Amino acid sequence: MQPRYRFLAVFVFAVLTAAAPVLAGPPERTHDVEPDDYFGLATITSCAVSPQGDHVAYTEMRWVEALDGRNTDLWVVDCATKARRRLTFDKAADGGPAWSPDGKYIYFTSARKRAGEKNPPHNGKKQVWRVSRDGGEPLAVTRVEGGIGFYELGKDGISLYYTVTDEHFDDDFKKLRKKNKHLEYGHGVTDFSQVWKLDLESWRAEKIIDEKRAIKSMTVRADQKRIAMITAPDNEMITNEGWSRVDVYDATTEKISIVTGDGWRNEHPSPYGWAGNLAWSQDGGRLAWTVDFDGHPREIYVAVLSGDEPNLWMLTRPGEVTVSCNLQWPKGESGLAFIAEQRARQRIYHILNVEPGKQTPEEMVTPTPGDVVVHTYDVSDDGSTVAFVKSDTRHGRDLFLWRPTDSKGEWTQLTDTNPQIETWKLPQISLVQWKAPDGAEVEGILELPPDYKPDDGPLPMIVELHGGPTAATMYRLRLWIYGRTVMAAKGYALLSPNYRGSTGYGDKFLVGLVGHENDIEVGDILSGVDAMIERGIADPDRLGVMGWSNGGFLTNCVIAKTNRFKAASSGAGVLDMVIQWGSEDTPGHVVNYMEGLPWDACDAYRKASPIFGLAGVTTPTIVHVGGNDERCPQAHSRGLYRALHRYLNVPTELVIYPGEGHGLRKYKNRKAKMEWDLAWFDRHLLGKTDEEKDEGSQLIADN
Repeated sequence: MQPRYRFLAVFVFAVLTAAAPVLAGPPERTHDVEPDDYFGLATITSCAVSPQGDHVAYTEMRWVEALDGRNTDLWVVDCATKARRRLTFDKAADGGPAWSPDGKYIYFTSARKRAGEKNPPHNGKKQVWRVSRDGGEPLAVTRVEGGIGFYELGKDGISLYYTVTDEHFDDDFKKLRKKNKHLEYGHGVTDFSQVWKLDLESWRAEKIIDEKRAIKSMTVRADQKRIAMITAPDNEMITNEGWSRVDVYDATTEKISIVTGDGWRNEHPSPYGWAGNLAWSQDGGRLAWTVDFDGHPREIYVAVLSGDEPNLWMLTRPGEVTVSCNLQWPKGESGLAFIAEQRARQRIYHILNVEPGKQTPEEMVTPTPGDVVVHTYDVSDDGSTVAFVKSDTRHGRDLFLWRPTDSKGEWTQLTDTNPQIETWKLPQISLVQWKAPDGAEVEGILELPPDYKPDDGPLPMIVELHGGPTAATMYRLRLWIYGRTVMAAKGYALLSPNYRGSTGYGDKFLVGLVGHENDIEVGDILSGVDAMIERGIADPDRLGVMGWSNGGFLTNCVIAKTNRFKAASSGAGVLDMVIQWGSEDTPGHVVNYMEGLPWDACDAYRKASPIFGLAGVTTPTIVHVGGNDERCPQAHSRGLYRALHRYLNVPTELVIYPGEGHGLRKYKNRKAKMEWDLAWFDRHLLGKTDEEKDEGSQLIADN
């Protein structure tokens, strides 16, 4: 066997022969899941393997009611003993762990704040910090006024690279803009990025890049002679769609070259793609990145930068695999690893041979087969150790480890982050399939109450619709604010369709939604409801529908097309596509699906907009939206509420969460949403009144 395949071969063997950790018998499952259980969950968000492969640093996010939000802290685990140590304890949103070459220190970002402190590093602005692997007081590495953006520690361990922003005023009306800096402008005032290099021996910092571009991400080559960056004309989301590009800074010449020159987008399915996920190969000869599209599959590009002009090509992948994130080049390999989705699972995949003209789809395999959802992973520099975070239908996120040199080839579970789950009465989670009206196969995740038996008869069923729509509901245990787990615990069936346009079901299935919003995917959803009724799972007289973002849009579409649903929860939904194009922060999303601008595709915008079908709506609907939502502005939600409440006399509630954006971040707001949704569906599907709910709660408390 060739040496370059050794990492992959052992990886495949390790996972295929993996055995579950030997643990003591699980406790009895006696706990009925409640909404409050959501706020007791911890979530591992990132991991980093030490250079020696003996420790893994990771970040763990937990809800803190006193903070009215979540906080992320830095932890480290010993791979041999599994002993964990929490390294940080402040409300500071710690993240981005990186190891010093000797494995003694962990660098990370943190926004630490001391009462009354106005100067860095304790003024609440993000800085780079360092802490001993053994614990102790963190040391502020950077002390930048205004804080830093991105950072990367050089492989030499003495060079730290970071970005800062510098406010720039265009020449046109420059004096007037400066005089009225308290105002917001559509353009003319831009925060451009600079890259600085800090010498950790002399503690001197020098500015090395200042090119009047906004840097979206960066990565430093191992020899530190080149820095790759994804840049855009400004910091607006709209300019990331189609205007982002890949630049490379040469430390020897101190010049920047554009890797993605004119014409590189010509082969794209849409001009509104954005670049991301930069990764240098171990030898520094190749640079990989992704290009994302709304409505089209994410693609991987690779560039060889050895000549005068970069040699770019797009990698080939099997059609059913949708690339997700986390590009990495294992040492000694000619291949590229990444996370991708396939039929509601999310695994690590590996393209074996990344050379121009040599790679074929058959050379891509998954080293993590089975019903798993891998969220993130990291490979040590020498390729000897891999850490990854995964979940499945019975467990939440935990950290796992394997080593290619382990003759047994077993996974090692390093954390048990949420042991309380072992006492939960878990929903029965399964994959279900049905035929769409046009004959296409559609799949979804079905959750049933823990003790449900087929003989129990049909259940009240809620259809939960994922956002995106270039996304999917994963086949895993998930308790969250949009219905999963908690609805089954309350006696409902919950169906989460991966409708047309979802990722992981092939390119044709994903792209099939383009030009057909408020049409083909609605057929997918309603045929899934029919299938659950025919199979005796769903009670046709007690159906509900809910969703957020694109799920909210689809909730609006569904209730505008049929009155079969007796209750709906529309979260951050779109009502009119013209308003959405004109006001959201990523208008390329709308242009892609409508296949044109509003004045060029008038009929498409009208057909996709549920506002024109509201006349016949009778479904009682609760409407949620963040007060500062830039992605799906509250004008849509207010319009839906006005139509139903003021003009159509439909039972409706409008709930606006002040200060919140597209996602609810505050503890009290997430809890309020869960409580409102449960009360709404209980009222309109089960016929429960508030008084009955209160009496039931008191009865439980008394016993």
